[in-house]
Amino acid sequence: MQPERSEQVPAWRRALGTAAAVFLGAVLLVAAYAKAIDPEAFAEQMRTEGLTFGLPAMALALGALALEAGLGSALVLAVRRLWVLVPAALLSAFFLLLTGRNWWLTETGRRDPDASCGCFGNLVERTPAEAFGQDLLLLGVPALLAFLGRPRGGPRVPALRTAAAALVAAAVAGFAWRAPELPLDDLATRLAPGAEVAALCAGAGDGRVCLDAVVPELTEGEHVVVLSGLEDPELTGAIDRLNDYAIEAAPAGAPSLWLVNPDPLEAQRGFYWRWGPAFAVREAPPALLRPLYRRLPRSFLVRDGAVAATWSGLPPLERLAETGAGDPAGRPAGRTAAAEPDGTALAYRQAGSPAAGRGRETAPREDP
Repeated sequence: MQPERSEQVPAWRRALGTAAAVFLGAVLLVAAYAKAIDPEAFAEQMRTEGLTFGLPAMALALGALALEAGLGSALVLAVRRLWVLVPAALLSAFFLLLTGRNWWLTETGRRDPDASCGCFGNLVERTPAEAFGQDLLLLGVPALLAFLGRPRGGPRVPALRTAAAALVAAAVAGFAWRAPELPLDDLATRLAPGAEVAALCAGAGDGRVCLDAVVPELTEGEHVVVLSGLEDPELTGAIDRLNDYAIEAAPAGAPSLWLVNPDPLEAQRGFYWRWGPAFAVREAPPALLRPLYRRLPRSFLVRDGAVAATWSGLPPLERLAETGAGDPAGRPAGRTAAAEPDGTALAYRQAGSPAAGRGRETAPREDP
């Protein structure tokens, strides 16, 4: 009987190949986790890349996550058979193709350079060039080294390890399917208690913008910020409550209220004229806000430039009104801030005026 060829391979090659396979598998599992906790963002990225081919993006995203998690688990369990190594190498090459294409598109001005890059979703901030270089080292090199010293003998399909990998793949797909309904926002986004608003940034070089540049007031005092689209029905249905809070609670010492949104200037003006907000409205680049939420609206409390609490949906205004102490924004008592249509300047209105009491009836001081 011919001896197994794996015994004829130098030990260092077997060890290097196994280590590379395990490393590649761990990278794939981390990448699958980063996307599974926010599968809707992953599906959105697939649509951006044109990878849905007319099929439901979420279904394709779940299938891709199952494949990535299954291959990663098999590699971590040292299943180095061709039916694992070849798909893993092809998947790594596909990720490199996507990041390389994204780099080329941004360098030629055909795509926003702030778009999410690579296989780690929104959790990791990387430029297109960084995404390609890092994926080349994390995926490309291990995928090639994993073939070194590949065992030729033994069962082609190790039953227990293959079953374990299949179980992980199914579990990841099931978890991703339910993830949007689970309280995972702090894990799935860059916005979590303890985060500094000055560190929540997007872009590079002269185009880099941070949240403290959009709302400089957040660096001092206590504030509650709502992230939302201006036409979101949950937001527009709560305008009266938000206005009442801004008019009555915030001047009395509760955290000041801000609405930060990704909509363009025309939408800002339309929102101002239609709803007459008694709170400050600021515009922020979509690339800055997208890593901060899974679904809109999302809210958070800031104390002296650091995130103290987060909420899915609108903030608990009644509780904030009861627990507020002092005037963290330093505004005159009895006055509240309202955004001008350009989302930058602040106009102050007397809290007791009829216009302030009814947001829809409020008009700006001058025609924008």
